Amino acid sequence: MQAIFKGKVFGAVTVGGRGQLVIPAQLRKALHIKSGDQLMVFAKLDKRVINLMTTNDFGQFLAHAEKVISRLGSKIPRKN
Repeated sequence: MQAIFKGKVFGAVTVGGRGQLVIPAQLRKALHIKSGDQLMVFAKLDKRVINLMTTNDFGQFLAHAEKVISRLGSKIPRKN
């Protein structure tokens, strides 16, 4: 378990009849998640782990990744 989890425990949630769950208030406050915010959902199926990230944070990650890839691409020798 130690290999797949590093962080703080914020409690347990129950999945409702329609597949919905409530993110604990303490965690929403810590991550500045508000009603109406959109979250990206990632899963590591072999470990049965679910991760959430705000779409805003994911967009920032993609923009940064694009810059890094662009810089790396300019350093790769091209074959003629």
